[in-house]
Amino acid sequence: MANPKILDEIGSKVSELLANSPAKDLEKNARALLASGFSKLDLVTREEFELQKEALTRYRDKLTELEHRVAQLEAELASRPPAEAG
Repeated sequence: MANPKILDEIGSKVSELLANSPAKDLEKNARALLASGFSKLDLVTREEFELQKEALTRYRDKLTELEHRVAQLEAELASRPPAEAG
């Protein structure tokens, strides 16, 4: 069985090599490039999306309620006798 101390040393050496390698720079550059690209797009966070979705649901419900109320008022108005000209 391998000595845990040796495994820790190997792990730390591998981490050190990766930290000093061009791969780390490549990762940083890729992240910067992606961040730059995303900043040019008109994106929103999931939280902002959910808030807007909830607001639109409330507005749709209110609009439906108002449409129903207008229909009731129009029906009331249509059922009244016409006013006499005078």
